[in-house]
Amino acid sequence: MSDAHTLVDAHHHVWDLDIRPQSWLDEPGHEPISRSFGTEDLRTAATRPIAGRRLERTVLVQCVASVDETREFLALADGDPLIGAVVGWADLTSPAIGDVLDALRAGPGGTYLRAVRHLVQGESVAAWLQRPSAERGLRAVAERGLGYDLLIRDHQFPQAIRLAERLPGLPLVLDHAGKPPIAQGDLGDWERGVRRLAAHPQVRCKVSGLVTEADHEKWSVDDIRPVWEVLLAAFGTDRLMFGSDWPVCVLAGGWNRWAATVEELLDGCSAAETEAVLAGTATTFYGLGPARRKERTAC
Repeated sequence: MSDAHTLVDAHHHVWDLDIRPQSWLDEPGHEPISRSFGTEDLRTAATRPIAGRRLERTVLVQCVASVDETREFLALADGDPLIGAVVGWADLTSPAIGDVLDALRAGPGGTYLRAVRHLVQGESVAAWLQRPSAERGLRAVAERGLGYDLLIRDHQFPQAIRLAERLPGLPLVLDHAGKPPIAQGDLGDWERGVRRLAAHPQVRCKVSGLVTEADHEKWSVDDIRPVWEVLLAAFGTDRLMFGSDWPVCVLAGGWNRWAATVEELLDGCSAAETEAVLAGTATTFYGLGPARRKERTAC
């Protein structure tokens, strides 16, 4: 259980374009975020409380398929008290996946590695998660007590569901609620996938990344509410966690506007339900410890 005043952002990114270019930022429409972002930028942006809670802990999530990036994120977490956990990347299909994970956990900041993620949304193989090499890698993840972040689009739910069936001991969290096609307006296939995946008790879900699936300029809380109601019915508050997807959310209003929307969605929830979504579920899933404070230097 988290501190009663803690707000956990369960999904954010940082990148330094001088160290590692992000080719996806070259796509049209990404100009507002085509610069470097660090945790200090997040501290500056995330000024609005949600239900009286201010941001104290975050989960830093990989951006690119790079073990070097994961090492950098772990070292960053070791020195920055805002970061409570890291979701890293390693090649799940490699025969050496177990050794790679062990080396990451033994290196600087390695104790902050709590889960891994692969960009399945970009894979053209119809059942990438069922590839024997990928499943072997995911078993290595589970054997080390780590979780797995599912990044899929709505047409990829069948392979996520199959993964949950075959590896019931692997803790799973659905990133960005499976990217519902909010802007297109037809949520039928997405809803069916969410409900089938949520039937597996080891699965959690991030209430994140929704505004960038809506019309970036015109979205309102009324566009997001139908998705929220499906998630609430399918998972319940004790399996949902707030995430900002910062700084990607800058493309559709930014951290504070999304925070205000989440507070509105939570209206009517009990204190215990609000606690679960804003801190408790993420704290438990990612094994977050007590918030650390920055040391002050003497004058």
